[in-house]
Amino acid sequence: MMKRTLVVAAAAALTLAASAVTASQTMTASADELVTHHEFQANCTISHTANDDPIVFPGQEGASHNHTFMGNTGTDAHSTLDSLLDGETSCLVPADRSAYWFPTLFNGDEAALSTWHQVIYYKSGVEDYTTVQPFPQGLRFITGDMMATAEDFANAPGAVEGYECGESFHNYTFPEHCPDYSWLNLRYQAPSCWDGVNLDSPDHQSHMAYPVEGSCPDSHPVPVPMLEFKIHWPVNGDMSQVRLASGIASSWHYDFINAWEPETLAALVEHCINGGLQCDSRGFDLYKPDRGAVLDEDYELIEG
Repeated sequence: MMKRTLVVAAAAALTLAASAVTASQTMTASADELVTHHEFQANCTISHTANDDPIVFPGQEGASHNHTFMGNTGTDAHSTLDSLLDGETSCLVPADRSAYWFPTLFNGDEAALSTWHQVIYYKSGVEDYTTVQPFPQGLRFITGDMMATAEDFANAPGAVEGYECGESFHNYTFPEHCPDYSWLNLRYQAPSCWDGVNLDSPDHQSHMAYPVEGSCPDSHPVPVPMLEFKIHWPVNGDMSQVRLASGIASSWHYDFINAWEPETLAALVEHCINGGLQCDSRGFDLYKPDRGAVLDEDYELIEG
């Protein structure tokens, strides 16, 4: 938390300093000293749960463990890119009809479902954030490993700080107890290098890869946004009955099918990720308001 506070303070100080130069200099100031982030948020509520998985068990209703779905409100076993594009969304941005899902978390027999927006970050996973390209429509993948041990989970390239609650961090099994009124939280990052050819692969993972030393490997040369799910659950107190539908805590994973309207996604990637900004869901950076926004107050693309 202290590190984040310092980053925010530094960004605000740099914005004040930048205001002393001309507007044209500010707009073209891609200098690294002005860049602290390269991201935007997709904020989406949970729409439904179901024993469906259109990536692993397409067309097979009820074949999967239970999943919690966000984004496209019609995601089910029969979902295709066309059906998603024709659907509705629980995300703030109407142009984001993508499907996002993860194994449902239970406390005993009761599903723990928050009514608040969950945060899905779209970030740069490579050092040269100016090279990140939008996802192609229809790209789909799974990140995480349902068979992972706690040690595997802790050392996974997508791991951030494990399960968190209160002042407890770096938990790769469920904490035994969480303070009253706290939430259980988890952040996990997806691979951000695409092979440039396949929208899927037999294991739903091999067409994607994590960067190596800050760059995409030759086998997966196309840098795309790095998804980071920041999920919270309304559970606290005794955690002994908490479990994922997929199994133990380290079985965490999530799925994604890209069904963004291409022009809106491209504009957010260019302005926020390539532009080195810390954007909200409108593509607006609170600490650099002079850079403007991508979307209007209704989260629709600003033309021109």
